[in-house]
Amino acid sequence: MLPVNGPVACLLRRLAPRHARPPAAAPPAAALQPGLMHRRALASRPRPPSAPEEDLAAARRWLQTLDPETIPKSICDVSFSRSSGPGGQNVNKVSSKATLRVPLDALLPLLPALLHQESDDSRKQTDNVHACFRKLHQLILDAGKTAVPGETSEEQKERVRKLEKASNEARLKMKKVHSNKKSARKGGSPDY
Repeated sequence: MLPVNGPVACLLRRLAPRHARPPAAAPPAAALQPGLMHRRALASRPRPPSAPEEDLAAARRWLQTLDPETIPKSICDVSFSRSSGPGGQNVNKVSSKATLRVPLDALLPLLPALLHQESDDSRKQTDNVHACFRKLHQLILDAGKTAVPGETSEEQKERVRKLEKASNEARLKMKKVHSNKKSARKGGSPDY
């Protein structure tokens, strides 16, 4: 069985569905000001629960060392059947299609009971078994890439700080322009 704790659990927690708010019926008044709607949308977006950094580091290490050969064969059930589609003389005689089943009931009750991978690309059983494990490997890697965030470089952090500072300065400038416009309307004597 795969471990319930550690990198796999971290991946599966991050992949769990989140409840989203329904979209608003009409755009808010902030949509009239460029840039403001984007900031508000980012500010109101629900943040995923943060995983401890050591869990994320362990998940990254696990994904880097993962390849089709490191997946434990003991947790998988491989069966063979007749391949579909054109194939000449062998198509209805040799069971070369490989089907790989991986039980997930111990990992997460929200997921289906098993993963189902099939491959009938080759006429050889062993090639189709390897193709099933390659597909499973790619599936896990794709899930890991979307679920485990990468490490942010110092250059990227500095760039984000500069963008936030520029955004704040632009906001303050717009407030000042608006304030000056309002105070000009309150003026005492007419200009004519």
